Amino acid sequence: MRRPSTLVGVLLVLTLISCGPWRVWSWSTSLCKQKNLEVRPHSVSITEFGAVGDGVTLNTKAFQNAIFYLNSFADKGGAKLFVPAGRWLTGSFDLISHLTLWLDKDAVILGSTNPSDWPVVDPLPSYGHGRELPGGRHKSLIYGQDLTDVVITGNNGTIDGQGSVWWSMFRNRTLDYTRPHLVELMNSEGILISNLTFLDSPFWNIHPVYCSTGDDLIAIKSGWDEYGIAFGRPSTNIVINRLTGKTAVSAGIAIGSEMSGGVSEVHVQDIRFFDSYDAIRIKTSPGRGGYVRNVFVSNMTLENVNTAIRFTGLYGDHPDDKYDPNALPIIEKITMKDVIGQNIKRAGLLEGIQGDNFVNICLSNIILDVSSSYPWNCSYIQGYSDSVSPEACKPLKERIFPEHCSDCYYLSNQLQCSKNQTRGAWLLSW
Repeated sequence: MRRPSTLVGVLLVLTLISCGPWRVWSWSTSLCKQKNLEVRPHSVSITEFGAVGDGVTLNTKAFQNAIFYLNSFADKGGAKLFVPAGRWLTGSFDLISHLTLWLDKDAVILGSTNPSDWPVVDPLPSYGHGRELPGGRHKSLIYGQDLTDVVITGNNGTIDGQGSVWWSMFRNRTLDYTRPHLVELMNSEGILISNLTFLDSPFWNIHPVYCSTGDDLIAIKSGWDEYGIAFGRPSTNIVINRLTGKTAVSAGIAIGSEMSGGVSEVHVQDIRFFDSYDAIRIKTSPGRGGYVRNVFVSNMTLENVNTAIRFTGLYGDHPDDKYDPNALPIIEKITMKDVIGQNIKRAGLLEGIQGDNFVNICLSNIILDVSSSYPWNCSYIQGYSDSVSPEACKPLKERIFPEHCSDCYYLSNQLQCSKNQTRGAWLLSW
C-alpha cells in the first residue's frame, strides 16, 4: 500500500510569537508587530562539528554538540546554527533559548528511520499516557522545553521525517510507544517558524504544547479527558498566517479532539490547502469537557479538497474508563470568512452533540465549487450565514447582518459589520 503523503509548505510565516509574554494583541491594523529578527552575533555551521550531509551518516551527536556549544552565547545575544545544502540524517535533538536554526537552500534535515534514534520520554501530563499506547512516547525530531526567543527558518529548506517506517508500524499495530512529531515545543514563548517545508512526519508536523500559541498539518490540542481537565492548561492566542500544504488523509488545520484544557483565540488567515481530505476540522467528544471558542478563519483558498469545513462531535477514544461521559465540551463562536474553493466534494459536514449544540457558527462570503448533490450536512448546530454558495444548511440559514454581528466572533470588529448594522438601522427607521 502506498503511504499517503503529507506536505506542509510554510511559505512565508507561521507565527507562534507574542507581543510580549503571550499577551492578547490588537488586531485593528495588523496581527501584531512581529519581533525584529535581528542578526545573531554568533554563528556556526553544523559542519564544524563533524556533520556529513550525505543522507547516510548519522549526525545526531553533531547537532547535539553544536547546540551545547551555542548555549554559551545565550546571554550574549544568542546564536545561529547554519545547516548548508545537503541531506543531514539525524535522530532527535533539543533546541535552546535565543537560538536561530537556519536551513539553507537545498538543505534537508532527515529524520532517522531507526526508532532507537528517537528517545522515549514521559507522556504529556495532560494526556495521562501516550496518545496511541500506554506508557511513554518517542521524542520529536526537533524538541524544545521552557524556551524563549527561538527561530526556525531558512532559505526554503526542508525538514523530512521519513515517516514511512512509523506509519507502517502504526498500520501493522507493531508500535511499542506513541509515534513522534517533527517539531514539538513545550512551555515556550517567542517562537517563530517560517520559510520551510515540513515533509512526511511520523505523526503530527508542528506541535506547540502548553504554549500560549502524513496527519493533520497543524494540530491544536490541550489535553485528553479527565487528565486535560485536571491539568487545566488551555491553548490560546494562536496565530497561523500564510500557510500552504496538503494532506491526503487528514485536515489542514485541526482543533482537538483532545481539547479538554480549552482552546480559544485562534486566528488563521491567508492559507491554501490542495489535494487534501479536510481543510478545517474541529473534533471533540462527550467526556472531553473543555471548550473551543473564538476561532476566526479568513482568506482561505481550497483546491481538490474532500470536505471544506468539518465538525465532529463524536470523535475518538478515551485514555481509560475513568472519564466522565457527562463532561460535555463547549463549542461556540467559530467564524469562517472569505473562502473560495474549486473541485470540492462537500462544503460542510457539521455534526454537533445531541443535547450539546455547537452554537454561534458563522459563515460569511464563502463560494465553493461543490460536486456533491448534498453539499451540507448539519446536525446539532446553530448559527448564521451570509453570501454562502452553495446555500448553507438550515440551522445556519439565518442571516448574520445586521442583527447577529455580535454573535459572530470577530465580525463585530469588522467594518463591514458596522456598515451593515448602520444600513439595517436606517432601513428600519425609514
